[in-house]
Amino acid sequence: MALPRQRETSSFLAPPLRFITGASWLYPFKGIYYFVAHPFLYPLLRARLLPCFLLSLFVLVNLFLWTYLPQVAFLAIFHGALAWVNAAFLVLGEGAAIVALLFEAFLVDETLVDVFDAVLLNQGFEELIADARILDEAGNDPVQRLGKPKRSAVYSPFSFRQIAEFIVLLPLNLIPIAGTPLFLILTGYRAGPLHHWRYFKLREFVTKEKKSFIRRRRLRYTWFGTVALILQLVPVLSMFFLLTTAAGSALWVADLEEQRRQQEFQQVVTPEYADDPV
Repeated sequence: MALPRQRETSSFLAPPLRFITGASWLYPFKGIYYFVAHPFLYPLLRARLLPCFLLSLFVLVNLFLWTYLPQVAFLAIFHGALAWVNAAFLVLGEGAAIVALLFEAFLVDETLVDVFDAVLLNQGFEELIADARILDEAGNDPVQRLGKPKRSAVYSPFSFRQIAEFIVLLPLNLIPIAGTPLFLILTGYRAGPLHHWRYFKLREFVTKEKKSFIRRRRLRYTWFGTVALILQLVPVLSMFFLLTTAAGSALWVADLEEQRRQQEFQQVVTPEYADDPV
């Protein structure tokens, strides 16, 4: 006799639990777990790991060696003891901008596309990418099934405007206490939707559809982009977190597509009601 009440309780708890577990800021962390838990993704990391690790290390060591103390001295005028912390964020932000430019030279975006598509394949959304690239049925895992793209494949569009905006926002770190969080949130606001650029292309959204889709989820994209940026500021591991964030982005897409499937199914099985005059 207790089963109906248990089922009713589960139904009651489902929406808030779905709201918590589906929070957009969690997806970059889900991507880390997913990447570590699925070894078929490891070759995508190994192919770029050593050169990008050395690149990140070289950039950060030189920035901290030559620019950290001068920036601490300058920020101390405004921040006092907090200058040591805020200068570290400032240098890490500068390093992230430089490394992002140099990563482009290593064609990392192609690897991000592979991570994104492989996760979607593994999650059961083959039809979403089947029109965009050749899929090898003989592959032993999702990565091995990925063939050549049928058209241009870009995970996130790169432009000097994005880097320029990033650099322009860096001085926000000069503002005591609130400056660094403000910098992270504003940068996340701009960067968040770019993590779904590949998804928009797969859905063949026109500009109006894309803007509408983003507008309805603007706050969620901001939190996703902010957390992704914070992970990018972790010294040396930025390359790894770049790949895991692509996995997290794909997991979010998988949930969005699952919701879309359910909505379309409900529209089919629940036709619009109309009065029967008879």
